Amino acid sequence: MVRKIGIFDVVNFLLLAFVAIACLFPFFHMASVAVSASEYVVRNEITFFPKGFQVDALNAVLQDPRLWVGYRNTLIYAVLALTISMSLTITAAYSLSRKNLVFRTPIMLMIVFTMIFNGGMIPFFLVARSYGLLDTIWAVVLPNAINTVWLIIMRTFFQNLPKEIEESGRVDGLSDLTILTRIVVPLSKPVLLTIGLFYTVAIWNDFTGALLLLRDSTMFPLQLVIRNLVVVGQAGDVLEASTVGGKRVMLDSLKYAVILFGCLPLLIIYPFIQKHFEQGALIGSVKG
Repeated sequence: MVRKIGIFDVVNFLLLAFVAIACLFPFFHMASVAVSASEYVVRNEITFFPKGFQVDALNAVLQDPRLWVGYRNTLIYAVLALTISMSLTITAAYSLSRKNLVFRTPIMLMIVFTMIFNGGMIPFFLVARSYGLLDTIWAVVLPNAINTVWLIIMRTFFQNLPKEIEESGRVDGLSDLTILTRIVVPLSKPVLLTIGLFYTVAIWNDFTGALLLLRDSTMFPLQLVIRNLVVVGQAGDVLEASTVGGKRVMLDSLKYAVILFGCLPLLIIYPFIQKHFEQGALIGSVKG
């Protein structure tokens, strides 16, 4: 039987199509400007598709060593921070999902309290300095090791797992840690990939912590490098453009090219875990 298409379906499709275009347009515009010829950029004729294809801006960005230093640092920070964050989040979420945990409710109340109140930027800097985190790798890795919202989502997922699975492990003489690593974690692939993606995106895009706590430019993460190139205006010193008009246009294209290279890794990773991301986001946020 063929399903009839109603007014709601048409309106829903048009609305979602508009949202999709609104989300995609900035990225495609950015990419188009980065690979368009200077004369079209200066006349502001670039919208969704490039004109006069050229890769001068991309080549200029690839030849800037600061970008590769930022990539290297961000990869190191992301791997280390993701390992620490996932380890702490998994163990804390599993513990809080057990009803027999002593002081379970007060602990959850203290965790939720951090979602509403925080000390602010200056106390954050003073605390980090007092612990000797300035100009160290831990300045980027430790301050955001656990996210409260994602901890609660993972705890909810663990609560929804069948209790019989845990009971069967205890019958076999397994400890809590063994049950977690051998039974719970293998069954939690969707939510683990989802929370892992959340942490990775947060770590990849964060620059405020590094901006406050890092002074050594050789330790800057990618997003702080991009911020310096685009906002502070250091992008112009990458170029050897001769004419004033050409330099201004190239600077605009270069800024978009820098941002484009900062987005690409996450855009490449996401399609491979999209299915698990959708499952984990749904299962981990709904309690049956």
